[in-house]
Amino acid sequence: MIDLPATPPTPDPILATGLAFWQSKVLLSAVELGLFTALADGPLTAEQLRRRLDLHPRAMPDFADALLALGLLQREGRGPDAAYSNTPATQCFLDRREPGYVGGWLEMANKRLYPYWGRLTEALRTGQPQNELRNGGPSMFETLYREPKRLEPFMAAMSGWSAGNFSLLAERFDFSRFATLADIGGASGQLACTVARRHPQLRCTTLDLPEVSTIAEGHIARAGLAGRVRAQPIDFLSQPFPAADVITMGMILHEVNLATKRLLIRKAFEALPDDGCLIVLDHLIDDDRRSHGFGLLMSLNMLIEFGDAFDYSGADFDGWARDAGFSRTEVMVLAGPGAAAVAWKEDRP
Repeated sequence: MIDLPATPPTPDPILATGLAFWQSKVLLSAVELGLFTALADGPLTAEQLRRRLDLHPRAMPDFADALLALGLLQREGRGPDAAYSNTPATQCFLDRREPGYVGGWLEMANKRLYPYWGRLTEALRTGQPQNELRNGGPSMFETLYREPKRLEPFMAAMSGWSAGNFSLLAERFDFSRFATLADIGGASGQLACTVARRHPQLRCTTLDLPEVSTIAEGHIARAGLAGRVRAQPIDFLSQPFPAADVITMGMILHEVNLATKRLLIRKAFEALPDDGCLIVLDHLIDDDRRSHGFGLLMSLNMLIEFGDAFDYSGADFDGWARDAGFSRTEVMVLAGPGAAAVAWKEDRP
């Protein structure tokens, strides 16, 4: 028999978690509609906002007040004349015109992940992806690589997701004794450009598939870093990594299965000099697997997307790195749930 605490439990936390998708969909729909961008130029009443977004009269004021209650909007006054405005955070991160816009990832989550997560139970039972692959279609990435006009906007939308972590890595990690960096799976070249901008002595290479490298060249040129950052095509699963003092991988390892994780770490070890290091950026799970809810949920998302891919802890990474020949590892906490795991080829301070 269970001993009840002095204050009996309530079902409130259980119900809140079970219905959390209500809150999620309110935010995702607001991003889809461009609500935060509509408010970026100044406050609007519920009726003005409704007309701006072309919504049915029934939508307001419930929609705006739900966002207010969730802490995603501010409001001055009450009733029909009340004026709604963005919070400092939504103004900075959810206005599509701002460089810090993170809504691209939320737009993708709304269109793809939201319906696919409805099949989580099937994924748990079968271990199979629940995305486009479920019905024999090509993956989203295969489709994007065949359509460059869609690939570039997708890469731009995703850049906001990693910008904070890349900036903190460039600020906090001591790159001063290194001369070269190779970013494997570098997409638009954002990580290489961010690090190169802060550390002028570094010569950086961003490596990805040919279709992606072409897009990266444009981003590098617009950043004014063509002299110190270059884009190079690579199939990093089948080709060796180029030699570099530092090798980075941002959000790569969690998208592959265990055998491929080990393969990529071993390739990095082979490409590094004796005093070099590998840095991987992911949403690392805590070693005790108790507290880092985001990393655990992201790992379930990898199940839905890829089947056998999964997120991992610093301890997991340490084991794989040491098996590949690295001497030691450390974990650097970055923005929000993000972290960098560093593997050193030599055991030096």
